[in-house]
Amino acid sequence: MKLKFTKMHGAGNDFIVIDAINQSIDFKPEQWRALADRRFGIGADQILVVEAAPSADIDFRYRIFNADGGEVEQCGNGSRAFVRFVIDQGLTHKSKIRVQTMSGVIEPEVGVDGRITVNMGVPDFHPSASAFQTQDLNSHQEALATVWSLPLPGSTALITCVSMGNPHAVQVVKDVEQYPVQVEGPQIELHPRFEKRVNAGFMQINDVHHVQLRVYERGAGETLACGTGACAAAVAGIRRGVLQSPVEVKMHGGDLQIAWAGEGQPVFLSGPAVRVFEGEIEI
Repeated sequence: MKLKFTKMHGAGNDFIVIDAINQSIDFKPEQWRALADRRFGIGADQILVVEAAPSADIDFRYRIFNADGGEVEQCGNGSRAFVRFVIDQGLTHKSKIRVQTMSGVIEPEVGVDGRITVNMGVPDFHPSASAFQTQDLNSHQEALATVWSLPLPGSTALITCVSMGNPHAVQVVKDVEQYPVQVEGPQIELHPRFEKRVNAGFMQINDVHHVQLRVYERGAGETLACGTGACAAAVAGIRRGVLQSPVEVKMHGGDLQIAWAGEGQPVFLSGPAVRVFEGEIEI
């Protein structure tokens, strides 16, 4: 079969976006992996699938597949690409839509300046929300945050756990560019304490409103940007008392803006979404 697709990116976090409303899609994990392969396929960090609304109060269903072929709950940069795609393709004329994801409903909105803001929902700091097993682990409090001592081969990571619909382990580092992200990233992602694996965030604090961030994503490796990772890092820093909203998060692919009013409130993610090209591939 021939599959029509659009290649997009949000701050360098790149996606294959597929309209599954007007074409039939039923792929196995190995087929998603083949599409995401950068040498033998199209190449992407994640594949985003647009499906018809499951109920009258929802506009679309949104499914996300990582480069390893596994389906995941949430993708912040992808959500902005999603809304740009459905508007550009004429699938909706609304500036604000309600989208069903595996982890719940999100509400992306296009502003008058063209920037896209997404209500990413209320962050969950309970270890169980990230499938994080904390028995016999040491921890300490920093303001409102619990910081866990996670043993790694030859070192210990001091992490704050945040679920943004998907699990994140955020640690503060002095120099994120020199930090061994490629070593510790997979050690944290695959740590047996995380039953469903985890996204590992490495945050350098420049001042109370500006951070630099690298994220080793679950099932994708280090990416140029991670929307939910930026949200998790910002709220973790705010809870630890070292950041204040709004927070600008600088990543290798670009900058994202995070706003959070505090406990029990949703996180708002703003940033760009860009269409790169459209194409067709034989599956």
